[in-house]
Amino acid sequence: MNALAPYAVSDLRSRGRLHAEAPPVERSEYQRDRDRIVHSTAFRRLEYKTQVFVNHEGDLFRTRLTHSIEVAQISRSIARILGLNEDLAESIALAHDLGHTPFGHAGQEALNTCMKAHGGFEHNLQSLRTVDLLEEHYAAFDGLNLTYETREGILKHCSRANAAQLGELGQRFLDGTQPSLEAQLANLADEIAYNNHDIDDGLRSGLISLEQLEAVPIFAANRRAVELAWPGLGGRRLIHETIRRMINQMVLALTARTRHNIAQAGVATLDDVRAAPRLVAYSDELLPRLRELKGFLRDELYHHYQVLRMTNKARRIIADLFNAFMDDTRLLPPQYQARARQDKARAIADYIAGMTDRYAIKEHRRLFAVGEIH
Repeated sequence: MNALAPYAVSDLRSRGRLHAEAPPVERSEYQRDRDRIVHSTAFRRLEYKTQVFVNHEGDLFRTRLTHSIEVAQISRSIARILGLNEDLAESIALAHDLGHTPFGHAGQEALNTCMKAHGGFEHNLQSLRTVDLLEEHYAAFDGLNLTYETREGILKHCSRANAAQLGELGQRFLDGTQPSLEAQLANLADEIAYNNHDIDDGLRSGLISLEQLEAVPIFAANRRAVELAWPGLGGRRLIHETIRRMINQMVLALTARTRHNIAQAGVATLDDVRAAPRLVAYSDELLPRLRELKGFLRDELYHHYQVLRMTNKARRIIADLFNAFMDDTRLLPPQYQARARQDKARAIADYIAGMTDRYAIKEHRRLFAVGEIH
């Protein structure tokens, strides 16, 4: 790791863990966080949770796991450029989707609808709940006992009502202060990763075409640059070369603007970061191009009729499972039955959110398909 900037997070400035532990040997506090995340059950399950395409639709599409790894790579690269804590940025990136439901955003929306009368469902809050409570690995405590800074970065968004119950961790959502730069950059690295890999997966699936993408200026310009450098290039190589240039363009625009913002705000310490407006940002020139890209993906990919058919099925599966368990908690596995005696709806949400796509489909079939008794 390069020398840290004075406003980066370091072990010496960590606010510590919920449960005191001896310092790690031969690794940093944030390397310990990363290692615990990678070895967690929730992280392994990301392999079978959908990004856009449901897991069983093909082996070549991104999953929450491959997405998280791509976000971690981008986060680490940006952190190195800016002199930030690479290990912390990587830990936040690897953990940011641990609480995501099966079936992507459709599953989250469905579970939130089911939980409206019971406090709602926020996947960022569920990721925090996963690392604080639900993981069962250590004898001395529930969860993974991650550092304050990693937990802060996991909680990208949070309603004011929920923030008020989180003490120090939720305070920034109430008083308008900012998280560390490492947390800020992980948030935008997430966006860089999914904007670009959703193009790749959309093209691979055949749901969008290169011809359609000619209407998206940022893609068209980078494609022309590739074709100028490599006349006659086509197929997967053309797509990959175009997308890698787009990622590079976004990363460089973000780092340049962020450096400018840090200098303009006179940031010299971590406390300055927290008191300043949000500092990690894209350039003004790039923002309109990104809005055009997002609009294209929304209209042509996420709202494609074949994707919508599957997301409608996903919503029905989530709702059916939730209602069945609410009607009779004896249908839950024993450990969730015990938790349901304290808070029935939240225990059911924990169980459903922890499911992979294919497990949710199988569980639905077990409960509702005639002839399924196992």
